[in-house]
Amino acid sequence: MCGIVGYIGEQQALPILLEGLKRLEYRGYDSAGVAVLSGAVPKVVKTRGRLQHLEEKLAGEDCPGTVGIGHTRWATHGHPSDANAHPHTDCTGRFVVIHNGIIENFLSLKEQLIASGHTFRSETDTEVIPHLLETYYQGDLVEAVRKVAGQLQGAYALAVICQDEPDKIVAVRKASPLIIGLGEGENFLASDIPALLKYTRRVLVVEDGELAVLTRQGVTLQTLDGRPVARQVLEVTWDAGQAEKGGYAHFMLKEIHEQPRAIADTLRGRIHPDGRQVVLPELGLTPEEARRLSKIAIVACGTAAYAGLVGKYLIENLAGIPVEWDIASEYRYRDPFVDDRTLFVAVSQSGETIDTLAALREARSRGARVLTITNVVGSTLARESDWALYTWAGPEIAVASTKAYTTQIVVLALLAVWLGQVTGRLQPEAAAEILAALRALPEQVETVLHQEPAVAEAATRLARHDDVFFIGRHLDYAVALEGQLKLKEISYIHAEAYPAGELKHGTLALITDGVPVVAVNTQEALKEKTISNIQEVRARGAHVIGLALAGDEETARHCHEVFYVPRTVRWLAPVLAVVPLQLLAYYAAVARGHDVDKPRNLAKSVTVE
Repeated sequence: MCGIVGYIGEQQALPILLEGLKRLEYRGYDSAGVAVLSGAVPKVVKTRGRLQHLEEKLAGEDCPGTVGIGHTRWATHGHPSDANAHPHTDCTGRFVVIHNGIIENFLSLKEQLIASGHTFRSETDTEVIPHLLETYYQGDLVEAVRKVAGQLQGAYALAVICQDEPDKIVAVRKASPLIIGLGEGENFLASDIPALLKYTRRVLVVEDGELAVLTRQGVTLQTLDGRPVARQVLEVTWDAGQAEKGGYAHFMLKEIHEQPRAIADTLRGRIHPDGRQVVLPELGLTPEEARRLSKIAIVACGTAAYAGLVGKYLIENLAGIPVEWDIASEYRYRDPFVDDRTLFVAVSQSGETIDTLAALREARSRGARVLTITNVVGSTLARESDWALYTWAGPEIAVASTKAYTTQIVVLALLAVWLGQVTGRLQPEAAAEILAALRALPEQVETVLHQEPAVAEAATRLARHDDVFFIGRHLDYAVALEGQLKLKEISYIHAEAYPAGELKHGTLALITDGVPVVAVNTQEALKEKTISNIQEVRARGAHVIGLALAGDEETARHCHEVFYVPRTVRWLAPVLAVVPLQLLAYYAAVARGHDVDKPRNLAKSVTVE
């Protein structure tokens, strides 16, 4: 969740650190700080709140220096405060540390350090690290960092600078992402690639259990036991403009409008020119292995989980393979039945979601083959999987996911068609129809986006309410789950989604005059049943906002207002149906005056349990 930036070179470090931290704001944070080696003395400035507060504080400070580290923190241990903000130092101020993740054994380490005379100034788990460095340092910073890492339990990425060795930055990664940017006479460190794009496109991904040493002359990688590591340089091809708002008021709105392109990019090269076959060269699963599968487990968190629920329906119906769907944070605790005939599918925008990673490791330990669907090349989930299918959505900056969700469904649809073809359940004509519908999605999403002004009007009215309910059946219920999540995470309106058939089992008690109910009704086979549920809530005074297929006048007659999506094969309706719900959430949040891209208490990349 937190952001790390580091620089060593000939330029002044402070402007580079601040620029990099701004590029990482999407990760979520509640405090920020920097440390610059001014001569040989580390100068630390930090504060609670946004980067603007840090810049205001720095305006009264003198921080020259060409080596430095910076951090944005999202609180885990200790409330947001100046004292708890990173960087942290030891008793002498010689060692300065920034850290992402959680040190699980920090209490026992802290007790030992206090007993030996160390004084702590924060409530954080991180502060044990500089005090341990003070304890172990004997003239070799790399060796001291290696010894400290051996004492730490948990997930972390950390960066260290030292007054005694001002010509280097030392970094270590265990589970939490860390990237190195390569320059000429200068090098960079960050939690994510966008922080570095202004300065370099040549990056190294630090793997788990590796230590990096950055100097002006170069970068070396080694394992924690000292063995050198050779790593291929990754050339980043992102357009730097992709990480900017591009004229939109918020990143979220920009990313909603980027969905046609993101879907087209995700499909590119994955449908055979004959339009009848899926081409997934990245998937090393052979047809024989696919036919041998006894089940598939789809596991994810948040928005990715709701994309995974759509994937469950697709795979079961198109391929005839049983699919278990789980929330990643719960997966390990139910003692899942997994064997070598299980395909475990992890879905994650960032590829760093710690709960999903833990679930993946649990499944792998039980013999499952592992496939990850993610947006980030070189992410931890991708590297720890047998195969990775990338969504090619481009950088997603807003905390609330949009284009990642729709492209995840597209990849899951491609996987379902491929599995259906190799198992023989999906006939060639049916496969061709779905693939043609996939190709039509970018243009159809553009059509849905034309309704933006009308959706914005409805959202302004919706924003006056404190409770909203979403209903739908089958695939429409999966869409309703994502719609309610979007609304509550950025507008802070209480929202809940229910299978429409469950209304009579309790939810109707909450329906009173004027309560908004969003009814998703895109599944033709279930249309009449959902209309009956719409009538149930209308009879109790609900204001119904309908979402239906183009030309469905019957649904429209039972709603106070309705938005339409183009007709497509039933399996792909969720890709289209979610777009008005994304816009509804966005404009409701804007109407309420909230920070759409950085909703409170949330973060983009959740790398702690």
